[in-house]
Amino acid sequence: MAILSFSELEKKCTDENKPIYEIALEEETVLSGDIADVIRLRVLEDLLAMKDAVKHGLTSEEKAISGWCGDDCVKLVKKFAERPSLFGKIFEKITMYALATAEENLRMGRIVACPTAGSCGIVPSVIIAAAEERKIPEVQQVNGLLTAGMIGLIVSNKVQLAGAVAGCQAECGVASAMAAAALVQMLGGNTGEILNAAALALKNILGLTCDPVCGLVEVPCIKRNAFLAVHAVTAAELALCGVESKIPIDEIVDTLKITGQLMSPLLKETSLGGLAKTKTALELERILHSKNDKA
Repeated sequence: MAILSFSELEKKCTDENKPIYEIALEEETVLSGDIADVIRLRVLEDLLAMKDAVKHGLTSEEKAISGWCGDDCVKLVKKFAERPSLFGKIFEKITMYALATAEENLRMGRIVACPTAGSCGIVPSVIIAAAEERKIPEVQQVNGLLTAGMIGLIVSNKVQLAGAVAGCQAECGVASAMAAAALVQMLGGNTGEILNAAALALKNILGLTCDPVCGLVEVPCIKRNAFLAVHAVTAAELALCGVESKIPIDEIVDTLKITGQLMSPLLKETSLGGLAKTKTALELERILHSKNDKA
């Protein structure tokens, strides 16, 4: 990949007077050998798969094998039908769609890892909910997804997007930055605002650990998707009104990597610390192992 940093990306966008999604298309044509129209079609297929995951997840109450999760989205749907959210319809959709997608993942349904399976609900929920409420055309949704992909790709040049490497800051945190960037693109923001939104989202989630109970991508992972989707919208709103991150995004990514290196191995997907070793988590682990032994 020719572009290895956000400063390089911003310079290329400025020099060539092109938005991030066009640069992303050009980069992908070089990497894949496909023409731009084929790449856009592939991204559209991903977008449609995201929408299918949301659709299925909104109505399914099928629980995971653990029995812990799987029906939270339906609970939220019922709640909002009876008592609307204080934050309005778009908030309702974002939180529902994030849970719907994340729960489809635990059921082994078809989802799009963006950038990982554990963080799969964040980008789709923001793009789809915003598009529905603001009547944003499909072509612009694809542009938003291309923009999000470019953000994730550049971050991945410096740090692996895996909880086992750098904690959940490298999964849900990066997904939130991607979603913020996509939203700003879809709402007509410029390159500087897009990168600033990603910076604000990522900066304010540094240090997020990965401590899944029993090693399953369920607790706290499922609900974290809803929280970090809303986090992305906050970053986008701030960026669009001119609020800036005083720390450049490249330096934030460097800090994410260093923070991951400093993070205890007990808090990086090992389930040997954090929430995974609370009193309740240990009891859940005992019950789960007892069920497995009987099976």
